Amino acid sequence: MLKGKKVLITGAGGFIGSHMVEYLVEHEAKVRALVKYNGRGDLGMLSDVSKDVRESIEIIMGNICDPFFMRKAVEGCDYVFHLAALIGIPYSYVAPNDYVSVNIQGTVNILEACRDAQTPRLVTTSTSETYGTAQYIPIDEKHPLQGQSPYAASKIGQDKMVESYYRSFGMPVVTVKFFNTFGPRQSARAFIPTVISQAIACDKLRIGSLEPIRDMTYVKDSVEGYVKVGLCDKVIGQEVNLGMGKGDTVGKIVERILKIMGKENLPIVHDPARIRPVKSEVMELISDNSIARKVCGWEPKYSLDDALKETIEWIRKNIDLFRPDEYMI
Repeated sequence: MLKGKKVLITGAGGFIGSHMVEYLVEHEAKVRALVKYNGRGDLGMLSDVSKDVRESIEIIMGNICDPFFMRKAVEGCDYVFHLAALIGIPYSYVAPNDYVSVNIQGTVNILEACRDAQTPRLVTTSTSETYGTAQYIPIDEKHPLQGQSPYAASKIGQDKMVESYYRSFGMPVVTVKFFNTFGPRQSARAFIPTVISQAIACDKLRIGSLEPIRDMTYVKDSVEGYVKVGLCDKVIGQEVNLGMGKGDTVGKIVERILKIMGKENLPIVHDPARIRPVKSEVMELISDNSIARKVCGWEPKYSLDDALKETIEWIRKNIDLFRPDEYMI
């Protein structure tokens, strides 16, 4: 379904976006990679992909908040994978309006551009954070929504705008809801890279809450699932969960990381600055991934330990990209 297809990826310079570029090139798609414009010409995590991959794609720099730019960006594309977003939860407490501008208005700009261009498929990216703390486990796609942070609320708004374009205009859209993707190239705003980078460079581990339960999926599995679900004709107009279907506490995952690294005795210090407001913390997220598996044919391939080992190896080689002694929001 990808060979010879012209594909736009927004957020191509990001963590998941850079892995998407590699996956699509491997499957012989013609890739147009949108990276947020900056005066330095910085390609973000696209700089970490091989030179051969970068030279085989079309890189464009711009901003999803510019509706005129987005009309040009989607021209001639068979598929649009929309990954660009503001995603840091702590920063959403500081700058909630930015999250509305990027996540909601930016997505509307893409929806309008794809509607005008009659793009055959738009795949958008959502998050398990839109569910809030689980009211039942596992969480299926019918679970109630709850905006427990400005970030979560902005993604709920985004998802509802996408739904409205399907219902109002018959747009061929699919929304994929990731449950806590991790892996190489992820920034220290996420807890797994934070733990690994501190364990490499620091004499103690500073971390927030250890009690929340998370359903962790390796980025290579997430990317394959994103494509399989996004291009599945049976789920057009739907939101589909993408997670492992099992989870553990942050504390237990930290223990596994330290054991793999041989750092079991590293002291752990609870840092109040890293703890969310009480009513904002999402305590339990475990996916019901039945639709992704049974309808779209997705099967994750990586165990948690194997995925952690690959992530640790990448961070060791790229520790200069991290500032382990600082809290990154």
